[in-house]
Amino acid sequence: MADLISTEVISAKILLIRGKRVILDKDLAKLYEVDTRQLTRQVRRNIDRFPEDFMFQLTKEEVANLMCQFGTSSWGGTRKLPYAFTEQGVAMLSGVLHSKRAIQVNIQIMRAFIQLKRMLLTNADLRHKIEEIENKYDKQFAIVFQAIKQLLEPPPMKPNPRIGFR
Repeated sequence: MADLISTEVISAKILLIRGKRVILDKDLAKLYEVDTRQLTRQVRRNIDRFPEDFMFQLTKEEVANLMCQFGTSSWGGTRKLPYAFTEQGVAMLSGVLHSKRAIQVNIQIMRAFIQLKRMLLTNADLRHKIEEIENKYDKQFAIVFQAIKQLLEPPPMKPNPRIGFR
Protein backbone atom coordinates (compact mmCIF):
# COMPACT_ATOMS: atom_id res chain seq x y z
CA MET A 1 0.00 0.00 0.00
CA ALA A 2 2.96 2.34 0.67
CA ASP A 3 3.97 2.20 -2.97
CA LEU A 4 0.57 3.27 -4.28
CA ILE A 5 1.79 6.83 -4.75
CA SER A 6 5.32 7.58 -5.87
CA THR A 7 7.32 10.39 -4.33
CA GLU A 8 7.62 11.93 -7.81
CA VAL A 9 3.84 12.29 -8.05
CA ILE A 10 3.72 13.87 -4.61
CA SER A 11 6.70 16.12 -5.34
CA ALA A 12 4.86 17.47 -8.37
CA LYS A 13 2.05 18.62 -6.08
CA ILE A 14 4.35 20.54 -3.74
CA LEU A 15 4.13 24.25 -4.49
CA LEU A 16 6.05 27.26 -3.22
CA ILE A 17 3.57 29.80 -1.81
CA ARG A 18 4.48 32.63 0.57
CA GLY A 19 8.00 31.26 0.70
CA LYS A 20 6.80 27.91 2.08
CA ARG A 21 6.56 24.52 0.41
CA VAL A 22 2.91 23.49 0.63
CA ILE A 23 0.34 21.08 -0.77
CA LEU A 24 -3.18 22.31 -1.52
CA ASP A 25 -6.22 20.76 0.14
CA LYS A 26 -7.66 19.47 -3.14
CA ASP A 27 -4.42 17.66 -3.96
CA LEU A 28 -4.27 16.13 -0.48
CA ALA A 29 -7.88 15.03 -0.78
CA LYS A 30 -7.09 13.24 -4.05
CA LEU A 31 -4.09 11.53 -2.49
CA TYR A 32 -6.13 10.44 0.54
CA GLU A 33 -9.03 9.44 -1.73
CA VAL A 34 -11.51 11.58 0.20
CA ASP A 35 -13.68 14.50 -0.79
CA THR A 36 -12.11 17.94 -0.27
CA ARG A 37 -15.12 18.94 1.82
CA GLN A 38 -14.53 15.99 4.13
CA LEU A 39 -10.86 16.90 4.57
CA THR A 40 -11.56 20.56 5.31
CA ARG A 41 -14.42 19.60 7.65
CA GLN A 42 -12.04 17.47 9.73
CA VAL A 43 -9.51 20.32 9.76
CA ARG A 44 -12.14 22.84 10.90
CA ARG A 45 -13.25 20.47 13.67
CA ASN A 46 -9.64 20.32 14.88
CA ILE A 47 -8.58 23.87 14.01
CA ASP A 48 -6.46 24.19 17.18
CA ARG A 49 -4.05 21.65 15.69
CA PHE A 50 -3.38 23.84 12.64
CA PRO A 51 -1.70 27.16 13.47
CA GLU A 52 -0.76 29.61 10.71
CA ASP A 53 2.65 27.97 10.11
CA PHE A 54 0.97 24.55 9.57
CA MET A 55 -1.89 25.68 7.32
CA PHE A 56 -3.21 28.87 5.77
CA GLN A 57 -5.99 29.84 3.40
CA LEU A 58 -4.97 31.31 0.07
CA THR A 59 -6.06 34.79 -0.94
CA LYS A 60 -8.02 35.52 -4.11
CA GLU A 61 -4.87 36.94 -5.71
CA GLU A 62 -2.87 33.79 -4.92
CA VAL A 63 -5.62 31.60 -6.38
CA ALA A 64 -5.74 33.76 -9.52
CA ASN A 65 -1.95 33.51 -9.82
CA LEU A 66 -2.11 29.70 -9.53
CA MET A 67 -4.86 29.55 -12.13
CA CYS A 68 -2.70 31.59 -14.51
CA GLN A 69 0.35 29.40 -13.87
CA PHE A 70 -1.47 26.14 -14.47
CA GLY A 71 -3.85 27.38 -17.15
CA THR A 72 -6.99 26.33 -15.33
CA SER A 73 -10.30 27.94 -15.97
CA SER A 74 -12.11 30.12 -13.48
CA TRP A 75 -15.36 28.45 -14.56
CA GLY A 76 -16.61 25.61 -12.34
CA GLY A 77 -14.73 23.98 -9.50
CA THR A 78 -14.74 25.14 -5.92
CA ARG A 79 -16.11 28.47 -4.82
CA LYS A 80 -14.14 28.55 -1.57
CA LEU A 81 -10.55 29.63 -1.22
CA PRO A 82 -8.31 26.57 -0.85
CA TYR A 83 -6.14 25.77 2.13
CA ALA A 84 -2.40 25.20 1.81
CA PHE A 85 -0.71 22.74 4.19
CA THR A 86 2.97 22.92 5.08
CA GLU A 87 5.01 19.83 5.88
CA GLN A 88 4.05 20.14 9.55
CA GLY A 89 0.39 20.59 8.63
CA VAL A 90 0.44 17.42 6.55
CA ALA A 91 1.98 15.57 9.49
CA MET A 92 -0.79 16.91 11.73
CA LEU A 93 -3.40 15.61 9.28
CA SER A 94 -2.44 12.06 10.24
CA GLY A 95 -3.90 12.76 13.70
CA VAL A 96 -7.12 14.06 12.19
CA LEU A 97 -7.74 11.53 9.42
CA HIS A 98 -7.88 8.01 10.82
CA SER A 99 -7.88 5.75 7.77
CA LYS A 100 -5.09 3.35 6.84
CA ARG A 101 -4.86 5.08 3.47
CA ALA A 102 -4.25 8.45 5.17
CA ILE A 103 -1.44 7.00 7.27
CA GLN A 104 0.30 5.42 4.26
CA VAL A 105 -0.11 8.54 2.13
CA ASN A 106 1.27 10.70 4.96
CA ILE A 107 4.36 8.51 5.11
CA GLN A 108 4.88 8.95 1.35
CA ILE A 109 4.33 12.72 1.58
CA MET A 110 6.91 13.01 4.38
CA ARG A 111 9.36 11.06 2.21
CA ALA A 112 8.72 13.44 -0.68
CA PHE A 113 9.38 16.50 1.50
CA ILE A 114 12.60 14.92 2.80
CA GLN A 115 13.73 14.06 -0.74
CA LEU A 116 13.06 17.64 -1.83
CA LYS A 117 15.10 19.00 1.10
CA ARG A 118 17.99 16.68 0.25
CA MET A 119 18.00 17.83 -3.36
CA LEU A 120 18.07 21.49 -2.28
CA LEU A 121 20.90 20.85 0.19
CA THR A 122 22.90 18.94 -2.41
CA ASN A 123 22.55 21.83 -4.84
CA ALA A 124 23.69 24.32 -2.16
CA ASP A 125 26.68 22.13 -1.26
CA LEU A 126 27.67 21.85 -4.90
CA ARG A 127 27.45 25.62 -5.33
CA HIS A 128 29.64 26.15 -2.24
CA LYS A 129 32.29 23.70 -3.51
CA ILE A 130 32.39 25.38 -6.92
CA GLU A 131 32.90 28.77 -5.26
CA GLU A 132 35.79 27.33 -3.23
CA ILE A 133 37.42 25.96 -6.39
CA GLU A 134 36.86 29.26 -8.16
CA ASN A 135 38.63 31.14 -5.38
CA LYS A 136 41.46 28.63 -5.32
CA TYR A 137 42.31 28.79 -9.02
CA ASP A 138 43.11 31.94 -10.95
CA LYS A 139 40.81 33.72 -13.35
CA GLN A 140 41.70 31.56 -16.37
CA PHE A 141 38.68 29.38 -15.58
CA ALA A 142 36.31 32.30 -14.95
CA ILE A 143 34.24 31.59 -18.06
CA VAL A 144 33.87 27.93 -17.12
CA PHE A 145 32.77 28.79 -13.59
CA GLN A 146 30.32 31.38 -14.89
CA ALA A 147 28.76 28.78 -17.21
CA ILE A 148 28.47 26.26 -14.36
CA LYS A 149 26.81 28.87 -12.12
CA GLN A 150 24.28 29.63 -14.85
CA LEU A 151 23.45 25.93 -15.09
CA LEU A 152 22.88 25.74 -11.33
CA GLU A 153 20.50 28.71 -11.30
CA PRO A 154 16.83 27.85 -11.75
CA PRO A 155 15.36 29.19 -14.97
CA PRO A 156 13.67 32.58 -14.57
CA MET A 157 9.91 32.49 -14.28
CA LYS A 158 8.40 33.88 -17.47
CA PRO A 159 4.88 35.25 -17.35
CA ASN A 160 2.48 33.15 -19.35
CA PRO A 161 1.22 34.88 -22.48
CA ARG A 162 -2.42 35.87 -22.40
CA ILE A 163 -4.71 33.70 -24.44
CA GLY A 164 -7.77 34.95 -26.25
CA PHE A 165 -8.95 38.28 -27.57
CA ARG A 166 -7.48 41.50 -26.27
